[in-house]
Amino acid sequence: MQRTLCLASALMIVFSTLLLGGCGAVVVGGAVAGAAVIHDRRTAGSVVEDQEILLRAMSMRQKDKRLAKQTNIGIEVYNRYVLLTGQAQNAAIVEDFSRRVETIPNVRGVYNEVMVGAKATWGEATSDAYLTSRVKLSLFDVGISGFDPTRVEVTSSQGSVYLMGLLTPAEADAVTEKVRYVSGVKRVVKLFEYIKG
Repeated sequence: MQRTLCLASALMIVFSTLLLGGCGAVVVGGAVAGAAVIHDRRTAGSVVEDQEILLRAMSMRQKDKRLAKQTNIGIEVYNRYVLLTGQAQNAAIVEDFSRRVETIPNVRGVYNEVMVGAKATWGEATSDAYLTSRVKLSLFDVGISGFDPTRVEVTSSQGSVYLMGLLTPAEADAVTEKVRYVSGVKRVVKLFEYIKG
């Protein structure tokens, strides 16, 4: 009975993580946050703050009818920096949203990488998701002893790949070089914070 309960709990955590896959570290009864912190260079407090920032930014986006109609903005948060990607019909609406996101408590900065243009099609969104998965997979081949690929946050939008994480300069260079040669990558944008090796 106890084994069945443990298995059910583990499956629930995995399922919840998959459902919220692109949303940073997910807190499900504290278990997933604990698992994330094991390999993460962020503090446990930063992981929780990132999740809170993400939820607030997503709530802002959802409540704004103009954003729903005129944009498809993706939001990622890492170490209290917010990355906005996707497309919008005009720059002004994105700049306004970016300024509002900057007012969320504990936000250190916002990277506004939203492109002006038509919303991505379902096929383009699927292509970006596939590119992200291939980039993440490529990071397992970075030739640095002890390198943990799960420490790199990867986001793709229309062939541009955005990389976030707390890395040493040598790790960042190796990661960038590896990602540059993944098929389908048009541009690599480094948003790393550098730490001492």
